[in-house]
Amino acid sequence: MAEDAMTPLLARINELAHKAKSTGLTAAEKSERADLRQQYLKLFRQSFRSQVEMMQVYDKNGKEVTPEKVRRIQRDKGLRDD
Repeated sequence: MAEDAMTPLLARINELAHKAKSTGLTAAEKSERADLRQQYLKLFRQSFRSQVEMMQVYDKNGKEVTPEKVRRIQRDKGLRDD
């Protein structure tokens, strides 16, 4: 879901980056670029946090070694029942 929202942001950020290198940016475009970057980072962090919260880690013997902090978050969200 976050990836879908990130795609147009990233496209516009890249457009502004190319324009900055070729002709430069206006003050409004610099402001827009800063806002877009903040939005992108917020979505990226949300997506990354979600991925970490959903992970389960196993050692080479198949024993679960998921960090306790992650297991606690998963239990709080109803993703685990142990």
